[in-house]
Amino acid sequence: MSDRDDIVELDDLDRSIVYRLQHDARNTSASTIAEEMDVAASTVRNRINRLEDAGVINGYYLDVDYERTGFQLHTLIVCNAEIPDRERLARQALEIEGVVAVREVMTGSENVHVEVVGRDGDDLSRIGQELDALGLEVVDEDIIRNEYVHAYEGFSPES
Repeated sequence: MSDRDDIVELDDLDRSIVYRLQHDARNTSASTIAEEMDVAASTVRNRINRLEDAGVINGYYLDVDYERTGFQLHTLIVCNAEIPDRERLARQALEIEGVVAVREVMTGSENVHVEVVGRDGDDLSRIGQELDALGLEVVDEDIIRNEYVHAYEGFSPES
């Protein structure tokens, strides 16, 4: 964020909502959070809507086991992009078939990480060529074996 005005102050209820949804959004209802926090479920639903509108909660993502669906090559492609072009190129990379996530990294080099899935080497070659055509320099490719995600403890009601 470039401006302190963009910061959204979170109270205990907001932090609890974010923590619980981050931990297990699929199995967490507004009613469950409301019971834990001793507030009405409608209050929790209103807070979730406010957090979404404010851009604190940007979405709910499905965790897919690509290998079980026949996409054997879940790969991280590390790229270089010129700093002035980095954000534009990262957003454009999302349009390539097989790209599932793009992360901008705050470094001078190896500053765009592109997560891709493919059935075979031909898929990866095509994706690499399309990234190159955009203007991203492919530096490295690493097959992702597993990914582990955990809720940020700073939002925990106990912290």
